[in-house]
Amino acid sequence: MLIDRRITYTRKRCALVHELVHWRHGDDTSNGCNGGKLEQRCRRETAILLIDPAEYALAERMYDSNPYQIAAELNVTVQVIEDYKNWLHDSVAA
Repeated sequence: MLIDRRITYTRKRCALVHELVHWRHGDDTSNGCNGGKLEQRCRRETAILLIDPAEYALAERMYDSNPYQIAAELNVTVQVIEDYKNWLHDSVAA
């Protein structure tokens, strides 16, 4: 696993957790898995691991649901925020 040292701390943190989730599940990502079920599962679990529900709820109220400001507050990428919001939506709908 290689993570570009030139990217921001936040992106490194999110990328490392993402890749560790793939590793934990034994996913073969050598040919990529963007858009597939493995990638969807990995992104969902990454978001759940990185975001504390109480901190997310507070940030959502503080920043009027602005994903960029919430991401900055929680030290995650906007993609992780979007994945978390999708997981919340799916959890409520289920």
